Amino acid sequence: MLGLFGGGGRLVIVDEVEKWKAADAKEVAGYLAAPSPETVLALVGAGIKTDSALGKAVAKAGQVLSYDVAKRRVPEWVGEQFARLGAKAEPDACRALVEMVGDDLDDLASEIDKLATWAGGEPVTVAAVAALAVGRSETPIFTVTDAWGRRDVGAVLAGTEALLERSHRPRSGELVRLVSMLVNHVGRVRRCARLAEQGVRPRDAAGTLKMHPFAAEKAFQQAANFSDEELGQAIVRLAELDAAAKGGSRMPVDLELERALVDVTGRSDRVA
Repeated sequence: MLGLFGGGGRLVIVDEVEKWKAADAKEVAGYLAAPSPETVLALVGAGIKTDSALGKAVAKAGQVLSYDVAKRRVPEWVGEQFARLGAKAEPDACRALVEMVGDDLDDLASEIDKLATWAGGEPVTVAAVAALAVGRSETPIFTVTDAWGRRDVGAVLAGTEALLERSHRPRSGELVRLVSMLVNHVGRVRRCARLAEQGVRPRDAAGTLKMHPFAAEKAFQQAANFSDEELGQAIVRLAELDAAAKGGSRMPVDLELERALVDVTGRSDRVA
């Protein structure tokens, strides 16, 4: 480490300081009271509270760099990271990336860097996120649920076909998985609709529903586009599709899928 900066100085990095015992923190706090002028000491840890003995000692002697981001601000943080790299990203694309990757900042940073490089100065869109980002889900469904939420039949059909084509599973198995995820999503939107009727705000409902705050906000927005009766009928219709996909219909499964998606997405007052 000696001579790292060409002037005899040195950098000492200590990781996982959150595992220290009180005696360890006290000893380092004593050193920080009169540190070596030629040494930079970097303490790295997770969950270190600013009002802890170590946190106070570091703040007094040096600088505390915090990388914590509130969950509800993660999509905003994603947009800021794109801007820092000189890239532009649509707000919906930032939310989609968080929905797909999760709220781990390291994982997000890696995907942001990749997408920014790929975009080459062009805006990063939801379609780009869906096509290029690598997330927790093997095949992200948000392109379908977003299209369903805004009642865009064409986009729902196109998004569903894209998911089925990209999956490594047999088409029949992926279709059953897709139906299950749609049933769960519609069920969450229906619960959000009922909470909205009670005057509950999305941020307050997120904890109750065990949803990410921005996902809850999106579900509330989608709920406003459907009546409670339509949401109930959608769940029943998707259950019928599930039965058909498992051999309960003589019609081709792809036709059953297309008909069901049109039924659950289109407006009930549409002209036949």
